[in-house]
Amino acid sequence: MTRRTLVLFLAFLAALLPVPAGAGQAQAAGYRYWSFWEREGEQWTYATQGPSTARPYDGDVQGFRFSVSEDSGDAAKPRGTADFGTICAKTPPKDGTKRVALVLDFGTRADAPSGERPPANRTACARVPEDATTSDALAAVAEPLRYDAKALLCAIAGYPAKGCGEQVSGKAPDDASADEEQAREQSAEKEKSAKSASDGGPSLGLIGGAAVVVLLAGAALWQARRRHGR
Repeated sequence: MTRRTLVLFLAFLAALLPVPAGAGQAQAAGYRYWSFWEREGEQWTYATQGPSTARPYDGDVQGFRFSVSEDSGDAAKPRGTADFGTICAKTPPKDGTKRVALVLDFGTRADAPSGERPPANRTACARVPEDATTSDALAAVAEPLRYDAKALLCAIAGYPAKGCGEQVSGKAPDDASADEEQAREQSAEKEKSAKSASDGGPSLGLIGGAAVVVLLAGAALWQARRRHGR
């Protein structure tokens, strides 16, 4: 085996070594915005219309959640279990109007733009004219609202103070409940501990792969010297 052949052989073996986890994996981009939801029973469904065109009925429950997500498929749902009867308990029906229960979830600190802190989540019962849209109901109980030139809802009750559907690097974790958030934090701590332990030296897989390369290279070199000695 010539020296050139040996070099090419070692390069080929090096290419077979495992790539460290996470290498070359780009973090998906997300968008920070208010998502709009409709509730049926105990289930939240992503709204098929925007709040400026949707016209809820008396007794409907609708929600808004501020978060970072890639699209409607992974958007975080509003938190809380209050139903129409609870939210609108102190708002009696009135002729010529309808009542719409609204759940306003301002998200988590991880969702918040830099320098801002999300307000406390709240619910509200909006009594509006029978032909009112969801935007009308929202304006009745959660001003100031802010929209962009394309009628995208940018802020509810003045939050956030600036920005509108901007793209952010990565995606904030979904924290549909406090219990789930705590579980994620505990899991993250365990992963961090495991990573710290493994960072003390190369992985077993990497060591094993390197050992194979060394042994094969040694065998190839020994064979080359044996042939040369002849």
